[in-house]
Amino acid sequence: MSKVFSSIGRRRGVQGAAVSAVVLGLLLWWLLPLGDRPPSGTITFSTGTLRGVYQEYGVRLRAAFAKDMPDLKVRLLTSDGSQENVTRVATGKADFTIAAADAVETYELNHGPGAGRLRGVARLYDDYVQLVVGRDSGIDSVADLRGKRVAVGPPESGVRLIAERVLKAAGMDPHKDIRSAGDGIDSAPGRLRQGAIDAFFWSGGLPTDGLTQLASKFEFRFIPIDDDLVARLHAQGGATRYYRATNMPESAYPSVQNGSTVPTIAVSNVLMTRKDVDPRLTEWITRTVIDSRDRIGAHVHSAQLVDLRTAIYTDPLVLHEGARRYYRSVKP
Repeated sequence: MSKVFSSIGRRRGVQGAAVSAVVLGLLLWWLLPLGDRPPSGTITFSTGTLRGVYQEYGVRLRAAFAKDMPDLKVRLLTSDGSQENVTRVATGKADFTIAAADAVETYELNHGPGAGRLRGVARLYDDYVQLVVGRDSGIDSVADLRGKRVAVGPPESGVRLIAERVLKAAGMDPHKDIRSAGDGIDSAPGRLRQGAIDAFFWSGGLPTDGLTQLASKFEFRFIPIDDDLVARLHAQGGATRYYRATNMPESAYPSVQNGSTVPTIAVSNVLMTRKDVDPRLTEWITRTVIDSRDRIGAHVHSAQLVDLRTAIYTDPLVLHEGARRYYRSVKP
């Protein structure tokens, strides 16, 4: 009799395990977005310059995509920055990118090819304009840059766009009144340290690795961009409405700022794509960007600022349909 009960018990145990496996499988299926398999294929993601936040963020995002969508191949392309990124997505040379809102607006105002196809995925974090000079430099204001050797960023960068507008607001012609150089965050810190340039502009998330590394080797300081200059900047009209007066917090570069904030301007960054990109893929991309915030934020500080409550505000771009589906799915 005991053998009979033992046999029945084993059968029930096997049946119970099978039922549990089916239930677990159904649960996992239900938890997947849209209840289906993750997207596959290949996408191109345009990032930014080496040692910049766009590049570091892009590398971390690719790892997050690989975890959530293992059959999706993500090709990363370095770039000069925002202006080149916008052009690449609009013209189909890239599928996703990060760009500053002023660069997106400028492209649209200039009626760039494919501008009408651009769509937003998520508002990410703010870039801060950082104007850097040597500690012992005699430069104390933007106006003091006149006649100096100044790196204003690569030609297709968002840095170049902002730097030239700031110089104009200070009453200078960026093509005549300074000795302009096209260095970005990958080369400008080294050239400042060597004495090859007197100052450089950078616009990026806080802190930027290239400046953190420079602080460990070279004494430098930040030149303030005060409220009066910001008012003159806004008077230029157009995309300058995306610049807001703010202070760079003292915690950004503690060894440089010594407990002091720095008046400057900030502009929001937008993760963007095109209207024709598959909505299902875009929904998955959006989900991963939001869900990976803390994991990526442990390495890229700016990523900690990604917030579900503000991510939908991708002005000047309307939301892509796939991103809209995701935000609707998590709306309380």
